[in-house]
Amino acid sequence: MSALAWALPVLPLAAGALLLLAGRRADRIAPLAGVLVALGTLVLAVAAAAQRPKVTFPLFAGLPAGLHVDGLSAVMVLTVASAALAVLVFAAGDIGADEPRARFFGLMLVFAGAMLVTVTASDLAVLLMAWEVMGAMSYALIGFWWHDPERVESANVAFLTTRAGDLGLYFAAGCAVAGTHSLSLGALADAASPWRDLVAAGIVLAAFGKSAQLPFSFWLSRAMAGPSPVSALLHSATMVAAGAYLLIRVHPLLEATGWAEALVAWVGALTALVMGAVAVAQRDLKQLLAASTCAQIGFMVLAAGVGSVAGGAAQLVAHAAVKCLLFLGAGAWLTALGTKDLGELHGAARRFRLVGVTFGAGALALAGLPPLSLWVTKDVVLASAPTPLYAVGLAAGVLAAAYSVKALVAVWRPEDALTRDDTDQRGTRHVGLAELLPMPVLAAIGAGFGIVALPGVLGPWQRLLGASGEHGPTAVELLLSGAIALVVAVAVSRRPVPELRVAANWFYLERAADRLVARPVLAFAEALARFDDRVLDGAVRMVAAGGRAAASVASRRLEFPADGLVDGLGRAVRRLGALARRPQTGQVHTYYAQAAVLLVVLALVVVLVG
Repeated sequence: MSALAWALPVLPLAAGALLLLAGRRADRIAPLAGVLVALGTLVLAVAAAAQRPKVTFPLFAGLPAGLHVDGLSAVMVLTVASAALAVLVFAAGDIGADEPRARFFGLMLVFAGAMLVTVTASDLAVLLMAWEVMGAMSYALIGFWWHDPERVESANVAFLTTRAGDLGLYFAAGCAVAGTHSLSLGALADAASPWRDLVAAGIVLAAFGKSAQLPFSFWLSRAMAGPSPVSALLHSATMVAAGAYLLIRVHPLLEATGWAEALVAWVGALTALVMGAVAVAQRDLKQLLAASTCAQIGFMVLAAGVGSVAGGAAQLVAHAAVKCLLFLGAGAWLTALGTKDLGELHGAARRFRLVGVTFGAGALALAGLPPLSLWVTKDVVLASAPTPLYAVGLAAGVLAAAYSVKALVAVWRPEDALTRDDTDQRGTRHVGLAELLPMPVLAAIGAGFGIVALPGVLGPWQRLLGASGEHGPTAVELLLSGAIALVVAVAVSRRPVPELRVAANWFYLERAADRLVARPVLAFAEALARFDDRVLDGAVRMVAAGGRAAASVASRRLEFPADGLVDGLGRAVRRLGALARRPQTGQVHTYYAQAAVLLVVLALVVVLVG
């Protein structure tokens, strides 16, 4: 059992590391190797979900660590492994032979392995290590085309923004040791006050940063600079969902603090609403999908805040399949047509029918139209929300229908002469079998997964996750949300949606972060550098100059007299030596005379003393 817990993440980690070490020499075999490793990982994930392995090992003295597949992590390992396989199959056809394939597939496999460690970690230390590897791989994959300075800058923004949030996880780990003398995720809710609140604050900060929730949402816009398969795996199905998963995992801690539960719920709901407005205003398909990712993950975060573990998990899985499908469709059109602008994608779904049909299924599911998956999963989340949060969530659902149908109408609208001319000038590339193969499977999962949240099936799903007793949606609530989504979809299909300029620019969140955080921090760092150069270094230079001056004074006023004293003593000794040599004449009678004089002197001394 423990061997299976180790093998599940080690297989993609080791294979990815080998591809990275091999470099361009492995470019030819990298796609096949990546797909085979992803397939093997999915087989191990199925076995792990069935057998629920657990392993514990010593990491620090008195602080055991481990990996454990329980009900929630069983769902997650299947989701991660399935998404990784689908995306790597697509990438095998999408990433050209002239690209560094070994580096791409190696980074993707290492990322998948790190994500599997994240969702199975039973303590903060192991989770934190995997969390860091995910961030590093995300940085490398967003900046995969590193020859383009703009893409590198986008990778820097995304990395630094998530890193700012990640500091909260370090803080939480330290406070957990102080408050519980343990790093176990299950023990966090038992921490003594105020450590429990500090641990919760750190985890919430890290989760908001990783999941691109307000005010961190803007980094996901920058992340779209990476290849489309990267967006499909990292920024819809795995890494961006990791923060929401962590909040669902530590819901007992949020509940124990009280304030954290309310904060998480409101931030999730407001992110769903605000980022929904951002998605509606986008004219770039990948930017629309990125903003909608923030919004849909907001529902998962809301689920963690209101204690809907079953709803949050169902929303996560359904969204992973749907958004992975939509990003792959956008990537196929970008590769084939050379554009992601909605105005230039008219007729794209008609040119590439399979992509268009599957993309349409995903978009309708994202819109929350019945009977598709996100219609049900969203309502399961909202069923546990109090009235104010329910109202905000319902409004966010209206926006979800608007931005989903907006994208769907754009790609299915017949192309006009101008669009056709632009497409002809850019040229059209064939969409290969490898790129098409995952789409029908993802469309089927994305459309039908909501069955787990329907009445009659919700109970077993809750028991699987250890969340029995949670509220489910009533028939009235399901009919209300479905009817609203249908009305909005029809309205948007007939009339263009108003686009707010401030929303199109992501409410200037990045500019605000730059002016309120980045610039003050850089200014403070520059001030410290000047203080170091002028004050501290100046003080050191003054001490050195004072030492030189003291040495100079000592040389002029002390060294010369001291040297004179030594010279005088030497001269006196030489003179005494010369006087001592005079009696040494070499004549015997002189020595007798000297001896006689000495005896007389001694006799006089004896007489006088006596």
